Amino acid sequence: MKNGNITIQALCRELLEAYKKGELGQTTMPEESHPKFEDMDNELRLAYFTLPMALNYQRNSYKLWEAALKTYEDKETNWVFDAKRVNFKSITQLQKALLKHKLALQPNKHPQTWHAICHTIEKSFGTFEELIRSSKMDFLKLRELVQHKHKKGFLYLSGPKIFNYWTFIIQKYSGIKLANSEFIEIAPDTHVTRCSVKLGVITAAKAKNISKEKLSEKWRKSLDGSQITPIEIHSPPWFWSRNGFIYKLKNKD
Repeated sequence: MKNGNITIQALCRELLEAYKKGELGQTTMPEESHPKFEDMDNELRLAYFTLPMALNYQRNSYKLWEAALKTYEDKETNWVFDAKRVNFKSITQLQKALLKHKLALQPNKHPQTWHAICHTIEKSFGTFEELIRSSKMDFLKLRELVQHKHKKGFLYLSGPKIFNYWTFIIQKYSGIKLANSEFIEIAPDTHVTRCSVKLGVITAAKAKNISKEKLSEKWRKSLDGSQITPIEIHSPPWFWSRNGFIYKLKNKD
């Protein structure tokens, strides 16, 4: 494929502009299905945008966050977003609450994941806010805490794809500003992988077996010198693919 880094960067700028103009189709983020922020304190908001992320694996993100909102709005189930209360409940009680609105789809694995993260927060930090403070509001330090030091306690959230997207989400919706956020990698799911081929970041043959980490590296190298951060470019390709590539690139050879 002819595309070199400069061409890829030009295509990315075009996609970003099309995204801002609403030319990529439906671009409402799944996480925008959330409670009114004025009704939530910072700790609750962090819990709300953290715990469901750990269940966001091979499932419809829109349905996940719709289920999260229903669970939050239900007085019988909204306790699941309070790490302290979760730790006082049995797994059976947690199962029932998470399954009621299908926030959990796997009756054993998903409640265990949810409980493990709440236990880690309670035991090692006390609150989600303290987890962020412990990182000194620095993405690189937060990555060290979640992906290395306490990796076993942050099931699935510590995975590279979910972790990077989670740090993007908590900055977007939780009023948090992390230093070194330019090091947040793109979250390469199926849609981003498809776009990686269309934009020339990787070949179709490479797409069949490339790891998420390697694809993230390819994106970072492709964007080097462009002033576009990898996570900044995540949403435009994601929506472009999800909406069936209805937008036709003008600068494509």
